[in-house]
Amino acid sequence: MVLPKHMRLKGHRCFDFIYKEGSRFHSYSMVLRVTKANPKIKSKAIIQNESFAIKCAISISNKVSKKSVTRNKLRRLFHQHLSNRLSKIHPEFEIWAFISLKPNCLKNSTSSLLGECDKLLFKSGLA
Repeated sequence: MVLPKHMRLKGHRCFDFIYKEGSRFHSYSMVLRVTKANPKIKSKAIIQNESFAIKCAISISNKVSKKSVTRNKLRRLFHQHLSNRLSKIHPEFEIWAFISLKPNCLKNSTSSLLGECDKLLFKSGLA
């Protein structure tokens, strides 16, 4: 199961807002930024009837891996994991979450990366 498109976060204005206003939660391999949504800065293509209250984005730089195949596999893995974890949660206001993987993340196995993601979600109060 892949994260539904209306649950993904898109647009550079949204990312800039998360970087400026979001709360940061660090771990060894990733950084989670979480903030309350600002619907005024969404692009017009994204505004629609939305049933999900948590929107997610994942950033994997080419410093993590030069191979785009590896980065895309990680991105799909995280989107699937977040879809399973966050689809059952319905907070009273919309939340934006942004995960940035650090270059040393490939030293860990995928199961330990997902465990780290769960710890950060718990620390941020999303899970």
